[in-house]
Amino acid sequence: MKVVILAGGYGTRISEESQYRPKPMIEIGGMPILLHIMKEYSYYGYNEFIICAGYKQSYIKEYFANYFLHTSDITFDFIANNKITIHHKHTEPWKVTVIDTGLDTLTGGRIKRIAPYVDNQPFMLTYGDGVCDVNISDLVAFHQQNHKICTLTAVKPEGRFGILDLAGDSIQSFREKNKQDVGYINGGYMVLEPAVFDYLKDDSTILEREPLERLAEEGQLMAFRHNGFWQCMDTLRDKEKLEELWAQGKAPWKVWAD
Repeated sequence: MKVVILAGGYGTRISEESQYRPKPMIEIGGMPILLHIMKEYSYYGYNEFIICAGYKQSYIKEYFANYFLHTSDITFDFIANNKITIHHKHTEPWKVTVIDTGLDTLTGGRIKRIAPYVDNQPFMLTYGDGVCDVNISDLVAFHQQNHKICTLTAVKPEGRFGILDLAGDSIQSFREKNKQDVGYINGGYMVLEPAVFDYLKDDSTILEREPLERLAEEGQLMAFRHNGFWQCMDTLRDKEKLEELWAQGKAPWKVWAD
């Protein structure tokens, strides 16, 4: 089963970083968040990736074209015939296909454009700016047991603001917002059958609107509930939070060994 990653948006809410590179290439712990996501899937045995690129897509292509340079020690010998020697070469056992799905194409349109690359087989899909400690093997098993077109991982995000419990105009308590105060949202980490392409019209299609709404109405959309860690990187504050967890060695999504 191939893993499709949406990595083509502008990332306007984190423009401090995305003005220089695509949001999925923003680094956490010295490594693009895209690589964090790919390593999660690889840990569970999924090593074929299709990257739906768009904004600054050449950045992603060049990164993988030179992937071994990023992961190996290298001697550049300009004395002896400009010789390059690679030491301790380490690359992942991955097959990575990077597709330019258009600059302004919306999420459903990006997925429709990569239809020829999934070989009419079920595939996984997630966003290139969020990490999670969901058990992907359990997610896939859940999807296969239910025989529906789409399964998404339902998560409860942490709230950003405090909660005021009021009685009239009197504040009865002030507390931090927690997961119990919010409902489930789409956390990505989806599994889809190729029939989903029938729900995607063109580049203007937003996956999270009509396609998922129709699938829900038809009883073809399932939720795999995940109550563990999930965090998207929408803002600079989100990035700093992920950086802090990584630096402290407390990154829940890091299931792979170094």
